[in-house]
Parts: sequence; C-alpha cells; structure tokens
Amino acid sequence: NRGAKFVLLGSGESGLEDAFRDLAERHPHQVYTHIGFDEGLAHRIEAGVDFFLMPSRFEPCGLNQMYSQRYGTIPIVHEVGGLRNTVEPWHVAQKGFLRGKGTGFGFKHLSVPSLLTTIDSAIRTRMFQPFWKQIRENAMKRDFSWEAVLPEYELLYLNALNRK
Repeated sequence: NRGAKFVLLGSGESGLEDAFRDLAERHPHQVYTHIGFDEGLAHRIEAGVDFFLMPSRFEPCGLNQMYSQRYGTIPIVHEVGGLRNTVEPWHVAQKGFLRGKGTGFGFKHLSVPSLLTTIDSAIRTRMFQPFWKQIRENAMKRDFSWEAVLPEYELLYLNALNRK
C-alpha cells in the first residue's frame, strides 16, 4: 500500500514461505519471492535496491547489513545483537543546517507497528534527496575491517589482563 516493491530472498518457517509465495502471486509487479539461498542473487539484490529489511528476532552478528551499507543500500533492522552494533540509527541534527548522522534505520520493539513506523520513516527520508544522499554516503564510508576494530580488541584484552 506504500507504493514500494518488495523482494524476498531466503527461507524459514514454511507458513511464512507460503504466505510470501501467495503475496508474490497476487502482486506480481510489486512482490518477488525466491525461497532458498543464492549468494550471487543476494548480492545483486542488495546492490540494486534502496533498503535492506532485516527484522531478525535475534542476530549474533550477520553480514548482510554490512554488505548493504557498502553498496549504499540502507538497512532497516531490529535493534538486536550485531544488528544494533553495525547499523547506526539515522537522525538529523537540529541546528538549522543539514548534517545527518547514521547509516540506517532501526526499531527496538519487534512488532508490526514498530516495523511499519520505521519503514515509513525510511521512505520519507528517501524522498528528501539531501538526506538520502547523506545517509548513503555515511553507510558506504563504514569501515568493518579488522584494522578498524583491532584497537578496541587490544584495549579489551589489556583491561582483562590488568584485572587479573
């Protein structure tokens, strides 16, 4: 109902798989469903869409939200586990000038109303080009390399040694 197109790639509970297949059959110009895993297709989808939706119940880390940011595809995630740690929620500074921070959108409560509110916020941001450009630049500049986190790990280990 929001004028968006939706692509699903993955597998899970059979009832949900059937529901998404049915949705794709009823709305073939708006919904595409591929049940199963295809890494090449996953990367092509992530590189070619505006948003990557990951409403996981739990997620120890996950790579897809990091791939998405590199491609400039903005993640919409349930703020849990590694998703909370790798997607910085978008907000705009209120100082009378444009300087947005963040690399994606997150919602704290795993519910349909929270998910839809966050999707609506993302769509509104997408429609305002200066914000959209800024959030995509922020996302593509994220550094998830080991070099970026090694100092934090080193400090963690040094603190642990000092406590002993």
